[in-house]
Amino acid sequence: MTRNNKALNMTIAARRSAGKRKPTVSRISLSLSESLLSELDVMVGERGFASRSQAVATILHRSLVEHQHEVGDRVMVGTITIYYDHTANGLGERLADLQRKHIDEVISSLHVHLMHHLTLEVVLVQGPAIKLEAIADAMITQRGVISGRLELVAALIPQLHPFTDQSKPQKAIQGKKKKT
Repeated sequence: MTRNNKALNMTIAARRSAGKRKPTVSRISLSLSESLLSELDVMVGERGFASRSQAVATILHRSLVEHQHEVGDRVMVGTITIYYDHTANGLGERLADLQRKHIDEVISSLHVHLMHHLTLEVVLVQGPAIKLEAIADAMITQRGVISGRLELVAALIPQLHPFTDQSKPQKAIQGKKKKT
């Protein structure tokens, strides 16, 4: 074990014992052409990344998410962003109907009224990537939608409340009687 590895292991052990668990980071080496490295450096500067490592990690994460999306059966979380003319006949109702139809995948939505009869809507979704793609396609292809996009990440929304037997809350409420 090299001196650097010992120091790294001691640092990791100290963090864990202090209760501050940080994700383990591994170092790798990359070989890039001069032109690709120059382009990376330009992007790092223009986008404001703290380092090349941060930029490469972001690019790699995006590529892995795209790969998982292509596989199709992984549960992912994401947004469907649509930009539309809210004066289009029945569009608002059709979009709301699609959200209700897919209530298991649609978590929440937010729409903002913009100028000139335009609306920007963001729908938070979670489910199998292939199903989220179908929901996004159904929304984006509605008459009156100007543009739309599905953006997925390889993460899950934590469960907010544990699922319970639907009859239990009812019995508890019914079991309470007023004393007269």
